[in-house]
Amino acid sequence: MSTPDTTGGHGNDRDTEAGRRVEKGGGQGHDAATNEQPLLRSERIWSFRKFSGMNITFSIATWAFLQGGAVAAFVGAKAAIASIVIGYGISVLLVSLAPCIPTAKYGFEMFYGLRSIFGPRGIKVIMVVIAIELAAWVALLGITVGHSATNVADSLTGSSWATSSAVVTIAALIAIVLSWVLLSKGPERVGRVGDIAAPVLVAITVAMLVMIFTKVSVSELFAAEPLVPMENKHLAFMIAVELNIAGGFAWYPAIGNLARLTNTPRASFWPNMLGLFAASSFAAIVGAFAALTLGSDDPTVWMIPLGGAVLGILILAFIAFANLTSMVTQAYSALMVTLGINTSIKKIPWVLLTALFLVPVGVICLFPGFLYDSYGRFLTWVATLMAPLCAIQLVDFFILRRRRIDLRQLYADVGVSNYTYWRGWNPVAFGALALGVATYVTMLHPVSYEPNPGFQYLGASLPSFLVAGTSYLLGTVLINRPAGRGGYRPVPEPASAQRDSRSPAATR
Repeated sequence: MSTPDTTGGHGNDRDTEAGRRVEKGGGQGHDAATNEQPLLRSERIWSFRKFSGMNITFSIATWAFLQGGAVAAFVGAKAAIASIVIGYGISVLLVSLAPCIPTAKYGFEMFYGLRSIFGPRGIKVIMVVIAIELAAWVALLGITVGHSATNVADSLTGSSWATSSAVVTIAALIAIVLSWVLLSKGPERVGRVGDIAAPVLVAITVAMLVMIFTKVSVSELFAAEPLVPMENKHLAFMIAVELNIAGGFAWYPAIGNLARLTNTPRASFWPNMLGLFAASSFAAIVGAFAALTLGSDDPTVWMIPLGGAVLGILILAFIAFANLTSMVTQAYSALMVTLGINTSIKKIPWVLLTALFLVPVGVICLFPGFLYDSYGRFLTWVATLMAPLCAIQLVDFFILRRRRIDLRQLYADVGVSNYTYWRGWNPVAFGALALGVATYVTMLHPVSYEPNPGFQYLGASLPSFLVAGTSYLLGTVLINRPAGRGGYRPVPEPASAQRDSRSPAATR
């Protein structure tokens, strides 16, 4: 038995403690960090320093360089810097507030906490979609490791394996097996790897920047044309900004469950500024510079031309290794989502469960070009859902609930819990989410990637965020709260009305 404090701490008052106690559960091989029950402070494994190291490690993975390469397709160096700082600055701030603060405050599994918004049954629909998206991220990272490994092999042997999708797939599958070895040991082992990898990755990124400027001058770099120039420079810049906003929102489904393992809400927030914002922005900017210098948006082909054969191979090999930690963090979040969809699988030992999850990831890797060559469109699909989802959680937790969630009600059964809404579903939340998704698609088509009128002034993620958040706020105030659904505090009556209700005339 354990005692989570619903104010975010762990109180010493015995009566309060007994009233807020939630039964701990879990299957064979599942420790506290792999359980959906609230974590006590003593069960949380990451301090500010450790979470910062972990954050920087998976921020300076190859996807940060992929991000820079994607931006360089639309804008030059100066605009790339501005778009990355603006885009990441906006979305990382929002993602660091929701879901990180709620999960760090209460210690609950991120998507289990969203039962208070979508209902105990409704949230499972969201979780299925998120699990698929996270599996795709793991596959994308595995494919990136595969490309890195084959480029290293080509340089050492003089072969051309990097052009073979079959060889890339084999290398990606090996990366998945290695990530399973790490994941099966639990998130604490990954944190130890992060402590070592973070400073080395920062040093590698700085070294890349130095090597870029040994090949081109600052003036030459800033004069370089985008890889795919557009006539409308303003529209090109807005597409680059949107790519980076989407890149920040893409952290939403993974970062919450990682923040859950931190020992304070402060330790869950500020490391994101160091990692998801500062480190990712720096790596993406360096990636954009490399793409503009070498004329390629593929980060796995940059290192050897930049550093020469020996140094380039060493850098590429280490980045491939560091990508394994990013694969594990995404897979861990996906597994927590999967456990929430079907709690009966908790009976499966953790080692076996992690292996079963990585099987469909391996299937995706059989088609390495499907994700790797469409990174920008993949980001768009992710942001289509993540931007409105983040908005709804922010509005619910910070405005409507005033940063308070009833843990006992969160873990109660459908029909008993105040978060049951209508038979376990909250139609207001799904309606707001649908409006947010529709707004995004209206502004930027996720398949053709063609912007619609208004995009060059507003983008797509932010209108989607604002529409979803506003509609959820209005729907809750006008529908759920008056109907007594969702456990929202009733709006207090004016003092004059309370006095009138106590008067003799009012009681007749």
